[in-house]
Amino acid sequence: MTIGAVVSAVFVANESRAQQPIMPLRLFASRQRSGAAISRLLFAGAMIAFFFFTTQFLQGVYGWNPLQAGLAFLPMTIVQFVFSLFVPRLTQRYGTGWVLVTGLAFVLAGMAWMTQLTADTSYVVGVTLPMVLIGFGQGLAFGPLTAAGIAGAHIDDAGAASGLVNTAHQLGSTLGVALLTAVAAGATTIAARVVDAYIGGAVMLAIALLAAVVLILPAERTARSRPKGSVIESAAHH
Repeated sequence: MTIGAVVSAVFVANESRAQQPIMPLRLFASRQRSGAAISRLLFAGAMIAFFFFTTQFLQGVYGWNPLQAGLAFLPMTIVQFVFSLFVPRLTQRYGTGWVLVTGLAFVLAGMAWMTQLTADTSYVVGVTLPMVLIGFGQGLAFGPLTAAGIAGAHIDDAGAASGLVNTAHQLGSTLGVALLTAVAAGATTIAARVVDAYIGGAVMLAIALLAAVVLILPAERTARSRPKGSVIESAAHH
């Protein structure tokens, strides 16, 4: 951890002085982009860990084979795909922030439901129904998270902003699994270990939701109140 902190500090110091930085620090001047990076990191961490631990539960507790465990995620996948189709119209009507907050809230609700899972809970009640909520939330959240991550970025920083979004996702995926594995390490049974991980994941999602409410919503509201075309014009005269 100490080595990682030192390397990160050196990287930030180097980027602040570089004429053409890989990750321009000015990207974090926007509350909307910063909030999106935080939310994306925590969201990805919770969801990748969700797949990791749910697979363990399905195979280790229910005794399902790998094919059955894979098919168990199908309800969530279908719901996510269907509702993601409505995101463009929803964001146009309600704004990226509100669609994102709604999506994260549904994912959090589904994860909180999963914390009630036991070895005696049926697949339909304990897994399928909360997965439907998670799939609905993911379908709403993914697109707006990406949009918020690049919102307002100057054309010269568009590639770096997109890279930051992807980096936050990949970094969150790795850290999420590692962190929640450590959180669940003290449990004595597979079911208890999985539930502990779900609890940790719910906390991560709650923080992601808070970041979206505190950082993304106000910033988007401010941006929407500006005259249309102001961002494009400022970029054109840069």
